[in-house]
Amino acid sequence: MALARRDLLRFAATAALLPMPRLLGQLIEEAPQGKEATDMTRDLPTSVQMQFMRPDQLEAAAKAFPVVYVPFGLIEWHGKHLPLGNDALKAHAVLVKTAQMFGGVVYPPIYYPWALWNNGKLAQRELDVAVPLLRNLFMSLKKTGFRVIIGVSGHNIKEQILMIEEALKEVTADGTVAGAGLWEVSLTQDSDSGTDHAAKWETSNMMFLYPELVDLKALGDKPLAPRMKPPDGIGGDDPRLHASAKLGQRNIELCAQSIGKKAQELLNSLPPEHRQFRLDEIIPGKWWDV
Repeated sequence: MALARRDLLRFAATAALLPMPRLLGQLIEEAPQGKEATDMTRDLPTSVQMQFMRPDQLEAAAKAFPVVYVPFGLIEWHGKHLPLGNDALKAHAVLVKTAQMFGGVVYPPIYYPWALWNNGKLAQRELDVAVPLLRNLFMSLKKTGFRVIIGVSGHNIKEQILMIEEALKEVTADGTVAGAGLWEVSLTQDSDSGTDHAAKWETSNMMFLYPELVDLKALGDKPLAPRMKPPDGIGGDDPRLHASAKLGQRNIELCAQSIGKKAQELLNSLPPEHRQFRLDEIIPGKWWDV
């Protein structure tokens, strides 16, 4: 099971708070890079995003690989230097890259303060409201004809994954559909791929995907407060020293590759008669919305 974000941050290297060097830009350029160069670009093609597809395009994509990816996030503080929608932006981008490489369709990103938790337990609000809402969405995707449903949260707390998995239980119970709840990094946490809160990893992701939305200068040049404490609210390695677009590129690539392979595994885990898209056509009378 994935670690909670608070457990990951416990290992973040924030103990040594040194004065910021004058040549900050040079240090950012010299930040650690991934082990392998990649050819991945930052473009996010609309051809795999459901909200941009025409009916015939959705039908063709679903028949080729009957997998749907659903990104989740919320509007949340991510330092002074990153956009508030970071979590869903990140998850959505990873899934677009996954679909670009492996096939399948990406549902529009869902923003909501999912998985508010209290003392390690899902809040009653999520049990009473959010889980049924998610279950209804997943059931609609199943009725549309998809055989694999993967919910990916960019808000990396374990309660969010538990909530997605809880919503999938009834949907997958008959064995005709498979599903999973993941963080974008659930399958790739190593020296080339990781997560934090608005620090090295999340900043690197945004520097690669949406460089125009990142403003490292907004962090100033003083030491950051450790362990997500005010006023910075950042947990992990100082992004001014450790983040880079190259690191984000490698992270996004590894996440997309691992999720795509998981999608293939889930589809192959189904009985052969349940591995094909269920609808022969997406037309009124057979399909209307999801």
